[in-house]
Amino acid sequence: MHKLLLNRKIYDDFVVEYIPRATRYLWIVTADIKDMHMDVGRGFESALKLLSELVQRGVAVRLIHAKEPGPRFRDNFDRYPPLRDSELFERILCPRVHTKAIVIDGVLAFVGSPNLTGAGMGAKNADRRNFEAGFMFDDPKDIAELTDWIDTLYLGEHCKSCQRREFCPDPIIDGIANTG
Repeated sequence: MHKLLLNRKIYDDFVVEYIPRATRYLWIVTADIKDMHMDVGRGFESALKLLSELVQRGVAVRLIHAKEPGPRFRDNFDRYPPLRDSELFERILCPRVHTKAIVIDGVLAFVGSPNLTGAGMGAKNADRRNFEAGFMFDDPKDIAELTDWIDTLYLGEHCKSCQRREFCPDPIIDGIANTG
């Protein structure tokens, strides 16, 4: 499958349909992150609640983002102890990240323009959301390559030669001299 998703279809056909179904792992890479809310059938709830529930079910959640989230996200994050306390939840910050990608269980992925925000993922009203595009796909070779690449980010492979180190508030790998 290789499917183009535009605007609200990103939210309906990927975010709501597939993210809650993760059983092994969910990796999210985004430049910007906000306290996105999702329609769960009985009203809107924070996506952080869904991530917390996934962690409680034994799903490993990895979140890589480029800047510190705003105060609403941080306040809401603290309401979900599994995100703060479980080894199954990993969160790193890399100011060079501009990628927007989600991988579910190594079998389904989305890559596109939206950040993990309500306006980006299409969760907001049509008159307030961003114009976004992306592809959902399940090709094992492409997913393996994307997963390997995300892993290099998470492991700090790029820290060794990063020439933007002075802008990094929380280096993934500490104590590495800038080689540039």
